[in-house]
Amino acid sequence: MPVSPLAGQPAPPDILIDVDALLAAYHDERPDPGEASQRVSFGTSGHRGSSLRRSFNADHIVAITQAICEHRAAHHVDGPLFIGVDTHALSAPALASALEVLAAHETHTRIAPAGEATPTPVISHAILTHNARRAAGKAHGLADGIVITPSHNPPADGGFKYNPPTGGPADTGLTTWIQNRANALLADGLRGVSRVPPARARTSAAVHDYVTAYVDDLAAVIDLDAIRGAGVRIGVDPLGGASVAYWQAIAERFKLDLDVVNTTVDPRFGFMTVDWDGKIRMDPSSPYAMASLLRLKDSFDVALANDADADRHGIVTPGEGLLNPNHYLSAAISYLFAHRDGWPSAASIGKTLVSSSMIDRVAAGLGREIVEVPVGFKWFVDGLIDASLGFGGEESAGASFLRRDGRVWTTDKDGLIACLLAAEITAVTGKDPGQHYAALTDRHGAPAYRRVDAPASPAQKEVLTSLTPADLDASMLAGEPVITALSHAPGNGAAIGGIKVITENAWFAARPSGTEDVYKIYAESFRGPEHLDTVLAEAQSVVDTALAR
Repeated sequence: MPVSPLAGQPAPPDILIDVDALLAAYHDERPDPGEASQRVSFGTSGHRGSSLRRSFNADHIVAITQAICEHRAAHHVDGPLFIGVDTHALSAPALASALEVLAAHETHTRIAPAGEATPTPVISHAILTHNARRAAGKAHGLADGIVITPSHNPPADGGFKYNPPTGGPADTGLTTWIQNRANALLADGLRGVSRVPPARARTSAAVHDYVTAYVDDLAAVIDLDAIRGAGVRIGVDPLGGASVAYWQAIAERFKLDLDVVNTTVDPRFGFMTVDWDGKIRMDPSSPYAMASLLRLKDSFDVALANDADADRHGIVTPGEGLLNPNHYLSAAISYLFAHRDGWPSAASIGKTLVSSSMIDRVAAGLGREIVEVPVGFKWFVDGLIDASLGFGGEESAGASFLRRDGRVWTTDKDGLIACLLAAEITAVTGKDPGQHYAALTDRHGAPAYRRVDAPASPAQKEVLTSLTPADLDASMLAGEPVITALSHAPGNGAAIGGIKVITENAWFAARPSGTEDVYKIYAESFRGPEHLDTVLAEAQSVVDTALAR
């Protein structure tokens, strides 16, 4: 798809959202349950939509929250419910709507002071911390959480997701139940929803000091003494998201040489540079969205960024600029498994099927097993809890890993610790993550990786979801014999919702988009960019032929 002429440029006024219109639509517009696009739909990261499209309105939020309350009651989840919220314009009204329902159910809700922004990983940390204290007899009730965020999505979007007592994203069975129950409530005119007036709802929630609880515990997962001792110069751009106050607190608490280069919080995100397609998107893995921080790359030893809910990371180094997420995951894994003596000797490495095969080669060199799963961080939750996984990461710049003593830290993506790890790597080794990745390519080869989108109708997307290796005519790929074709992840046997084809030096994966009429092709080659072009061309031909049958 073509790159917009606005890409990487400051956002012009004419593309900024009208916040008042967005909020008015949230309260005034009513979704039509008969329209598929206006029903509740939980993807890999909860329900997302926009009030302007009648896909994220007050009716959606109260219906989803009612479903969550019913689930809690049925499964005896009777402890505190921790709520996180980001800085998108729709997040504050969604919080208010959710509190009306939670208060009606007498839920022990915990919010930040004055409803301040709270990142996704902080909620996971709070859930796990409470439940660990409960297991030790020091707290009562099983905790869970809600995070109100569309992550890095454009400013007009909203998002709402549920984290059960495991602390991470809910599994497919649970999200399907919540989705179906919420849609039944919508179809019934919300007659099954219990609510209290807004004023009573706000006063019913207890204030929780999320910043102190999370920041004070960071030394358990990151060697902050090493960072401070080495005097690593760190620049941070929170991209106007929920991590602004956290980075300021981290700098003060641990006396780091850390400069938050942009503290602006604006629900229009008007300070952003425009992403590749002409939209504003707080994506720390995009060089276009990260253009402002990239201009400062020579001012710091490492420069760091998060998306709006701080579950993603962006790493900038003087020599390499913005690191490809796959490159940083590879360097992080290589470092962690060599510098975490407290981790279990059998702890494995979790990766998604569309992450770089460089991770496999690094793992082989470390003598560690790879656990390859479908897209979605929910697949790493159990492994992080029982420490059978030391690290779980996605190609879309999301990761978490164990505490230094080998216990679970978070079971959701944590962009804050992923960023701080880049500073630790620089402090401990004297080389930044970009230099470490260069050394890995000297040892294992330099892969070329790309993702492209191809048009697909809803019917074709449905076909792609159910394709099997037998449906493909793919004995050769770009001049190499196909070693294997997968429709299920080798790490856990779960369906990948698409197909992956692998040769000795290359692979491609195809899966349908959850939000657009396209399918995504991910591909990688260790034989260079030209070979990658051939892989991509043949991959699209193979998939298109299968879809046409």
